[in-house]
Amino acid sequence: MTASQKIAEPPLLTVHNLQVIYGGAIEALRDVSFEVHAGQIVALLGANGAGKSTVLKAVSGILHFEDGVIEKGDITYAGQPITHSKAEHIVAGGLVHVPEGRRLFATMTVQENLVLGGHHRSRAGLEDSLEYVFQLFPKLRDRRSQISGYLSGGEQQMVAIGRALMSKPRILALDEPGLGLAPLVVHEIFERIARLAREENLTILLVEQNARKALAIADHAYIMENGRVMLAGRSADLQNNPDVREFYLGIKSGEVQSMRDVKHYKRRKRWLS
Repeated sequence: MTASQKIAEPPLLTVHNLQVIYGGAIEALRDVSFEVHAGQIVALLGANGAGKSTVLKAVSGILHFEDGVIEKGDITYAGQPITHSKAEHIVAGGLVHVPEGRRLFATMTVQENLVLGGHHRSRAGLEDSLEYVFQLFPKLRDRRSQISGYLSGGEQQMVAIGRALMSKPRILALDEPGLGLAPLVVHEIFERIARLAREENLTILLVEQNARKALAIADHAYIMENGRVMLAGRSADLQNNPDVREFYLGIKSGEVQSMRDVKHYKRRKRWLS
């Protein structure tokens, strides 16, 4: 399916004018709207605290664990409203969230963690999914009997993604999959994410601070600041946007800027004025 064909179809996921409040007082999101079409990789980009992870928690129905509520707005998945649906119903419908920090069962083996992700599947379905995960992440086949808590950070991230894939999701929502990992491992993780979309036509909603990596694999991206979407477009267009290049990719006139310049980007953003 081509990119134009994907966009011609109704969105698989729509978020419209979403406002989220924490603790009855702190506004985390204000009027956030975006669409995700089937088979796309859509990236939510922005600095720490921009509201990206809150979007995923709202979409996956787990805001209440942190005393967060949706004050207004609508979330529609596969044509059905899920704004106030329970997390277990959302997962059963095929929208699976891989949270920041992996959150594995550290005392269980790799295979036990993976099997938990497909607990509702038949034995044949579990075996098929396990084999697929081991093909996607060959390292996990060799470590299938190893205790997950002793894995490296990159291997744990592979298990977390693999566990989500065990349920055969329609949308995989990934929260900072490259956080805290070595550059080579980040490259491997992102290559696998791109492969999932390309070969399996899996729809991916990707939250990421590493704009360069995310834009390299995403079809479409939304840049967030202070709980709002400030800029949106095709990834190819955003990669060529002078402000995005300067403030998020650290590039100006074809040269990488110093970290001092990049850290002072906020006061110079023309598109926030």
